[in-house]
Amino acid sequence: MPLNPQILLDNRPTGEAVASNFRLVSSETPALQDGQVLVRHHFLSLDPYMRGRMNDAKSYAAPQPLGEVMQGGTAGEVVESRSPKFQPGDKVVGMGGWQQYSVVNADQPGALRKVDTTHVPLSHYLGAVGMPGVTAWYGLVKIIAPKSGQTVVVSAATGAVGSAFGALAKARGCRAVGIAGGPDKCKYAVDELGFDACIDYKLHKDAASLSKALKEACPDGIDGYFENVGGMVLDAVLPRMNAFGRIALCGMIAGYDGQPLPLSYPALILTNRLKVQGFIVSEHMEVWPEALKELGTLVATGKLRPRESVAQGLESAPEAFLGLLKGRNFGKQLVKLI
Repeated sequence: MPLNPQILLDNRPTGEAVASNFRLVSSETPALQDGQVLVRHHFLSLDPYMRGRMNDAKSYAAPQPLGEVMQGGTAGEVVESRSPKFQPGDKVVGMGGWQQYSVVNADQPGALRKVDTTHVPLSHYLGAVGMPGVTAWYGLVKIIAPKSGQTVVVSAATGAVGSAFGALAKARGCRAVGIAGGPDKCKYAVDELGFDACIDYKLHKDAASLSKALKEACPDGIDGYFENVGGMVLDAVLPRMNAFGRIALCGMIAGYDGQPLPLSYPALILTNRLKVQGFIVSEHMEVWPEALKELGTLVATGKLRPRESVAQGLESAPEAFLGLLKGRNFGKQLVKLI
């Protein structure tokens, strides 16, 4: 069995996460038992939610254990199988973590899923046609539930979730407005992803300024908002929300370092009778087949052209992850392992 390089969570962050929170080790890969498969990971997914799990704090998921492999999504290939469900050469997606190989119990529900790479590249199954894409789908379809012609807005618009949200919204006849950081990301959102407008939050020093830009981009107000960021961005959006608007609350990346995120005008939730709903996409597995089918079609037909930032080699994962938290990535952040 091959030697397996791994990245562990060595210690918990105090405030901002740093590279020294992680440690690179190698371990022996255990021999397969009946019903198990050995997967060689081609791609490792880096996602903002991982930052919250590094803290030893009450949350919707248990904290990442210290001294163990960082948990996360992986896409790769079966190299050895002692299960009739998988054959060597099968392309698969799972939660193999920050390591080169994983041993998976094939009978465990949802642990590993075969994917077809004929029309959709393997890496996209960690982004547009994976957990981030389904996250966008659930927030839009099940919480915001827009009608054709309504205006929807998403923060972190060019990331893995935001880009899928834009394509899904346009497919439903919505006006889609993005919020992203920098002119290149905003140009990509409009020219490649099909957003009707995209606002560069870096041009705005406070919520009032950003809110004014939103008013210009959304002359009919905002009917639905998909929140990935929180903080100043949410403060800017709330005054622009229409009565009975819906907010799908998916991420609060502005507060992942443990700083409080006060809300300036919470009374607007009451005044405009807003629906604000947080959700965790892994709690809604029943929608995944429907969502993945639509997302796969959007990618295969070129209606969703997701962009990727790819770091090379397992040892690059910590710095790439820290860059993701600061918005340095452009599109879905991946680590290529082979």
